[in-house]
Amino acid sequence: MTTLVHLSDLHFGGKADIRAVEAVEELLPSLEPTAIVVSGDFAQRARAGEFQRGRALLRSLSRLAPVHAVAGNHDVQWWREPFGIPLFGRARFAKYRQYLADDLTPTLKVDGVVICGAASAHGLAFGSMTWNPRDLTVKGHLPKADLARAAAAFAGTNGGRALKVLVVHHNVLKGNISRRWGLARPLAAWRGIVASGADVVCCGHDHEEGIGTIELGGRRVIVSTAGTLSTRGRAHRPPSFNVVRATPSGIRVEIHGLNRGTGTFVPVEGRDFAR
Repeated sequence: MTTLVHLSDLHFGGKADIRAVEAVEELLPSLEPTAIVVSGDFAQRARAGEFQRGRALLRSLSRLAPVHAVAGNHDVQWWREPFGIPLFGRARFAKYRQYLADDLTPTLKVDGVVICGAASAHGLAFGSMTWNPRDLTVKGHLPKADLARAAAAFAGTNGGRALKVLVVHHNVLKGNISRRWGLARPLAAWRGIVASGADVVCCGHDHEEGIGTIELGGRRVIVSTAGTLSTRGRAHRPPSFNVVRATPSGIRVEIHGLNRGTGTFVPVEGRDFAR
């Protein structure tokens, strides 16, 4: 069995729920993860101290299993490079690269799973623009080059049986509570995701946990949307994270939510899919 622990939206700084993060760290060894995925928003204001706390967490997690991470919109210093114009040099991801990882679209291959990152968080960027002013710096988009890179990595999997996981920050399905898409052009993104050959997409951003699918062109891609480990849960939902378990015959996605009474995480929802 391949087991992925999927975390997202830690928002270190004033919004982080440190007790929830510590509870996850205590629980992780019992889950026996093959790898750990963090789908962005380590920081709240892209400040050095927030990234330093994120770095400490990644170092802790990496002692247990290989870790794959991508940047979220709160990790981008977009005001230093609006619309890709380098007012202060190529600085949008300077702190993320300094403290967390230089590679914004990493690929991890381990024990029957291939995990590829795609950069959906670009800050104030033409590709993420919509007609809604609320979307400025909040929406994301998926570059074709990132999806092509993922498709090439997935095509080289062992006989096609390895679990193929695409990691992005922005939610690729519309939020049930927010009723908002994370990506500016979601249907175009769906086509690219399906064409990449991914089995599973891990995403976050909307601060509402969920399990769903993309159904397009006769193909299905399972979507694990992790909630937040901060105090910013939508509709005051408790912190949560997801677990993806895969065997040769099936994939199960579970949501683990924080029981505020006991301070521990427990499974609250799960769905099974055939491979």
